Amino acid sequence: MHRWLRGPWQWAAVGIATVVVAVTGTAWWIGDGVHRSWLLGGAESATAGNILVIGLDSRLDQDGNPLPRDIYRALHAGGASDGGENANVLMLVHVPKDGGRATSISIPRDDYVALPGCPAGHCQAKIKHAYGLAFDVAQQQLAHTPGLTQEQRVQQARDAGRKAQIEAVDQFLGVRIDHFVEVTMVAFYEIAKVVQPVTVCVDHATRDSYSGANFHAGMQQLSGVQAVAFVRQRRDESRAALNFSDLDRERRQQAFLASLAHRLQESGTLTDPRTLMGLFDVAKRNIAVDGDLDLLGFARSAADLAGNTTFVTLPVVKFGRTPEGEDVNIVDVPAVQALVRGLLDDKAHASSRPDGTIDVVNANGEEGLAGRVQRALVTVGYRGGSTGNGADRADRTVVYHHNNGDAAGSLAKTLGGAETQPDNAVPAGHLRVVLGEDFTMPTALLEAVQGPAPGTGISPAPIPAGLSVPCVK
Repeated sequence: MHRWLRGPWQWAAVGIATVVVAVTGTAWWIGDGVHRSWLLGGAESATAGNILVIGLDSRLDQDGNPLPRDIYRALHAGGASDGGENANVLMLVHVPKDGGRATSISIPRDDYVALPGCPAGHCQAKIKHAYGLAFDVAQQQLAHTPGLTQEQRVQQARDAGRKAQIEAVDQFLGVRIDHFVEVTMVAFYEIAKVVQPVTVCVDHATRDSYSGANFHAGMQQLSGVQAVAFVRQRRDESRAALNFSDLDRERRQQAFLASLAHRLQESGTLTDPRTLMGLFDVAKRNIAVDGDLDLLGFARSAADLAGNTTFVTLPVVKFGRTPEGEDVNIVDVPAVQALVRGLLDDKAHASSRPDGTIDVVNANGEEGLAGRVQRALVTVGYRGGSTGNGADRADRTVVYHHNNGDAAGSLAKTLGGAETQPDNAVPAGHLRVVLGEDFTMPTALLEAVQGPAPGTGISPAPIPAGLSVPCVK
């Protein structure tokens, strides 16, 4: 069976970070503390690892118990009877066997898809409802089963929900799910509270009394309470035109996870016993995994939490409504499956992956240009290095290299036809781009950071793999 046991593979700032950070450094003695489910059956995978991250909308813990009152106040999300068991966060995390770049695919929760088995008589619904519909049916059936404790009923109902959700995603994407990680909504809050502050960046000042969001433009440090508001915000009371779509919130969640992983990596959090104990407590209360997911293997592999993952959000064709009046995302299933096959094709990625770590120097004078260019290059597969401003302006854009003319030439073409020059001062394995006054961002790179042109589907730009604190709406 496919386990995370042997061989070095680099983990990154992906959706799975919510469980990685909770078990890193403590996995050798967690034992049975984290909830485990054996519903996947331990069948061997012939492909690289596909891990489904399920984020529940539940206001209860993993055993179905109410949360402390102070947490409900902090969440701005009602009480124990609010919400439900819907999968409000769905991410497929693909980790190649060769230890290459991981891919985190966000599945918009309102995508309108077919549900295998028609749970509760619903053969087509928002993909997030697969879990909750099956959970409710199982709860009703188990209520009449003697000899079960409340916790046992909840766990068996959760297994029914997990099975339905995994089958729905499997059918929609056309891929096999090897492992799953399930977290409750409060996990975002409690993990952020343990490691706070977490630095995020927003494009514009924004405020939303429903979620508790109140952020100024630019970089800022969030407490655990503010982190929940950051990932839940749907409205903008400052500018109604900037109200968030389902896809905008997906990007917020990706950005939070990337920033969280960056915080863990740079702060020494993963070597602090007190912090690790706090993360372990979060894992016990709020996380469930499949029985074959080796947490010790995770812990051994989690040193590289940032910089080696590409974030992608699946496109939708348009926004629509069901006959019952529900707002949904209309999707093109064959197109989605073709996109996913391409994203998960490890052999194609290995053969086409660009060489070199890219350092970008802005000698153009346009503010923020180096960062924008590096984000675009990382999005198309390069590894991001440093960015900065040159002491002097330059007329021409030049790619400098250390005995790596082929890679420099390829990068120069990507940049629209820059010059290349050898420079022994460039570190081995790096390419240095000096952006001159002649530089104009090529269309392909613009689309990489801004998303496709009108008519090609609705999808936000991906979170770049090498950007530690991405700026989002």
